[in-house]
Amino acid sequence: MSDGDLAGVGVLVTRPEHQAAEFSDAIEAAGGKAVRFPAIEIVPRSASDIDNDTAALQQPDIVIFVSANASRFGMAHTAAAKVAAVGPATAAAIEAAGQRVDIRPAAGFDSEHLLAEPELQSVDGKVVRIIRGNSGRELIADTLRQRGAIVEYLPVYTRKAPDVDASSATGLEQAWRSGQIDVVTVMSVETLTNLVSILPEWCRNQLGQTPLVTPATRVIIEATREFPGIPATLAQGPAAKDMVRAIAEHVPGQS
Repeated sequence: MSDGDLAGVGVLVTRPEHQAAEFSDAIEAAGGKAVRFPAIEIVPRSASDIDNDTAALQQPDIVIFVSANASRFGMAHTAAAKVAAVGPATAAAIEAAGQRVDIRPAAGFDSEHLLAEPELQSVDGKVVRIIRGNSGRELIADTLRQRGAIVEYLPVYTRKAPDVDASSATGLEQAWRSGQIDVVTVMSVETLTNLVSILPEWCRNQLGQTPLVTPATRVIIEATREFPGIPATLAQGPAAKDMVRAIAEHVPGQS
């Protein structure tokens, strides 16, 4: 299969419904079929709750957005501080909202790459506000505290496993049984955990035998722990073009 050619490939898209369109369009533009089955739901917190939490925080020197969703729901709380984005998708969402991004990874799209940036090395005594969901990795906060920063969280949304109705579950199983699911895509460990919990039993058994494509090493580690021997491929990044390229290059039996 040539780069970007997904002719005849059925791809399970597990992104939240409001974030699935770009990836699904890219799959279908390359000749594939996107089968949407959201395995994570993003629920914004109320503006009043966010405002109350913000009032209890210190004036930040640096505000870090850990995801595009964080920027989507938390842009009003940068407080004239320097703005940092954990990766290109988050940076693009911030800039699309009219806000400048002062700190971003020179390469990569994760916490480790952001923490390597020069602006986050000498942070002793600085107040850092991390805008995120209701939970997540502690690496950024722990590392910056070790460097002397005062780190405070501002959660602006919650993540949960979606409620799947019987019709959706049955439709997915029928599609999978009929050979319409050639590859599963997962963007985060939490999405994988949710997917395992909400799939019909037959589909859950098939998951460990179906090629998995993800931009996150941590997803591959967790998937391999849950399903030893699962055929898994690491995409270069979370952008739709990176995921499509990884599917085209690595999904077996599709050339």
